[in-house]
Amino acid sequence: MVNASIARNIVGIIGNVISFGLFFSPAPTFYKIIKKKDVEEFKPDPYIATVLSCAFWVFYGLPFVHPNSLLLVTVNGVGLVFEFVYLTLFYIYSNIKGRKKLLLYLLIVIIFFVIIVLITMLALHGTTTRSLVVGIICDIFNIMMYVSPLTVMAKVIKTKSVEYMPFWLSLANFLNGLSWASYALIHPLDIYVLISNGIGVISGLIQLLLYAYFWCKGGKKIDEGDHVPKPTIDAV
Repeated sequence: MVNASIARNIVGIIGNVISFGLFFSPAPTFYKIIKKKDVEEFKPDPYIATVLSCAFWVFYGLPFVHPNSLLLVTVNGVGLVFEFVYLTLFYIYSNIKGRKKLLLYLLIVIIFFVIIVLITMLALHGTTTRSLVVGIICDIFNIMMYVSPLTVMAKVIKTKSVEYMPFWLSLANFLNGLSWASYALIHPLDIYVLISNGIGVISGLIQLLLYAYFWCKGGKKIDEGDHVPKPTIDAV
């Protein structure tokens, strides 16, 4: 019989690989942006949400917050690098108004993150209490990351076209949520990872079903490089 710890690590590594794919999946979109030297209708919101999500999961996985969570730190640390690269490209190819808006959002994100870190380290004592508070915050932003592609669903339904439906991102979301939800269920149970990624499974499935429905009805199929950008991550 496979030891629970070994099984958890194996599933966690699989989750890392899928998450890396999730983080990399917007690359064709940014290739298109670089080629056209314009962000067009694409929005930075999902990437900003993913930055905050990844940052909090890295913090959550540190030994003084939630011990024995190294895999959460590694995958979300890599995710942060990816997202900052995407946001840098978005900044370069945005107009002046878009750049100011992006910098303002990033400033708000940084200030909020620093405040939570200071409160956690100075006012909360013990890993149980810290895990509870930071875990809830992680769930909130991870759920935001997972559902952010759903904002395009109204457009898909209205136009009856999947041109801007992020198929690969939706598929990656589904697989990512499934792998990390499985990881969370293996002893020791991690309820915070389970909640947000369980919702991620549902969110990804809804997106895939919507894509399949309109694609089968003859809606325009999205090209490899044309998906709507998203997050991510989140990884977990």
